[in-house]
Amino acid sequence: MKNILIVDDEKTICQSLDGILSDEGFHTSIATSGEECLELIQEENPDLILLDIWMPGIDGLETLKRIKQLRPNQLIIMMSGHGTIETAVKATRLGAFDFIEKPLSLEKVLLSIQNAMKIGQLVAENKALKEKIGRDYQMVGESPAIDQLKQQIKLAAPSSGWVLITGENGTGKELVARAIHQHSKRTDKPFVEVNCAAIPEELIESELFGHEKGAFTGATAARKGKFDQANSGTLFLDEIGDMSLKTQAKILRILQEHKFERVGGNKTIEVDVRVIAATNKDLQEEIQAGNFREDLFFRLNVLPFFVPPLRQRKDDIPRLCRHFLKYFCSKESREIKTMTDEALKALMNYNWPGNVRELKNLIERLVIMIPGREIQVSDLPHGIYSSVSQGSPTQEQESPDLPDSYREAKEIFEKQFLIEKLRKNNWNVSKTAEEIGLERSNLHRKIKNYQIEAGQ
Repeated sequence: MKNILIVDDEKTICQSLDGILSDEGFHTSIATSGEECLELIQEENPDLILLDIWMPGIDGLETLKRIKQLRPNQLIIMMSGHGTIETAVKATRLGAFDFIEKPLSLEKVLLSIQNAMKIGQLVAENKALKEKIGRDYQMVGESPAIDQLKQQIKLAAPSSGWVLITGENGTGKELVARAIHQHSKRTDKPFVEVNCAAIPEELIESELFGHEKGAFTGATAARKGKFDQANSGTLFLDEIGDMSLKTQAKILRILQEHKFERVGGNKTIEVDVRVIAATNKDLQEEIQAGNFREDLFFRLNVLPFFVPPLRQRKDDIPRLCRHFLKYFCSKESREIKTMTDEALKALMNYNWPGNVRELKNLIERLVIMIPGREIQVSDLPHGIYSSVSQGSPTQEQESPDLPDSYREAKEIFEKQFLIEKLRKNNWNVSKTAEEIGLERSNLHRKIKNYQIEAGQ
């Protein structure tokens, strides 16, 4: 039963409303002053308040103001026998849902209550949906790399600066983008995502900017684009490195002028959009290859973020496993599964070329396919299962064969050193050369001599 609080100094009105609403299936309580109303809502949690404006002591408008300070989402319908347009407007600005004039009409009261309850339900559903999205897209981990990333997000999110997120596939660039949006001043506005690599070249402009009716074959009606949909909110351009130069030029214009034209149209549309872009490519190398505009790179790279690969934050693997086990067991209505220490050790030793996405997909598969409550190391795929023996050597393990010469040993070390540094910098040659104090051209030569390939 929905709870309705009736606040009016006229007892006859309180009794009348109490009887009518009780007959309609509502649970009611009564307060005869603003002071009593404020005391009651500290103890009770009414779904809706019917509040009279003219009362002795604290009047209805002041009571409304104080209630909204305590409970911003409280549904309130104002009532008055001396209502004016000015009073109704003021009540609405203070947060009232509706304004009903006395003498009260039963039909109007019930209709207003019905409409308010529908809005309340939508607000509750929206809140629950946002909480679910927040759980689904939360950043899990407490490793130094992730802690640093979270701190950067808290600092950058409240600003209006554009963001460029880089990192390997599967590292969680979208999670970073959503976290920035959630901590920003636009958190209650739209978050619109566009995967630039998944949209055909001939459709990308229509997808981003929308089109007018008849703009091309099949355009039977005007359609808003992603920039329109994200107006006053955040637009996440994923895999922006795969966008054509022609589309890049139009994106640059929007970032500079905050306006665009739909495909086939000549009307200028102004938008207020915060753009967050992400890519797994080295845009500096793409610029040198002529595949990406340098001016667009500098425009986007106001707030750069790098998402580390999972192999650089292995301390987070146990926490990620517990999180995904709980999530997928709940989703599949299964008992919560656990993982043996040996299985967890194998996951810690594995290099995770697919990063967190690969781990998430593996845990989902194990939850569905493993009947028992405990996941054993033998339940893991062979490539991961075999990694359990690659930990620290024991006395029983044979010593590895050593190179015959110092020169050969030096070359082996140098190759492995370069591979690890390139991995750390997401295969960015310029960053790696700067970090290890080597000329870029010299590093390129060594990469070629050692036949090092990205992802090795």
